[in-house]
Amino acid sequence: MKTIPLFFSIIFSSALVGCGTTTASRTTTGAAAGAATGAAIGSLSANAGRGALIGAGVGALGSFAYDQHEKELQQQRDREAWQAQRNQQLYR
Repeated sequence: MKTIPLFFSIIFSSALVGCGTTTASRTTTGAAAGAATGAAIGSLSANAGRGALIGAGVGALGSFAYDQHEKELQQQRDREAWQAQRNQQLYR
């Protein structure tokens, strides 16, 4: 019976990680989602506090890495769009 709430907390926490538009808001959301998931997992072994701390750290690091990856992809898309526009202007 404990697996159903655990499953839903992991799903909802994962969905919230992408929320936010700045690095700080994404990292904070990831830390909160990780803490909630860690507490849920830790409660299965009677260590909800330790699970929350570990989950918060993992969530913050994971969401920070996700944010940096998204920024890198956006920069690449911007460079490609600029290059395409430049090429279009050169060949007119």
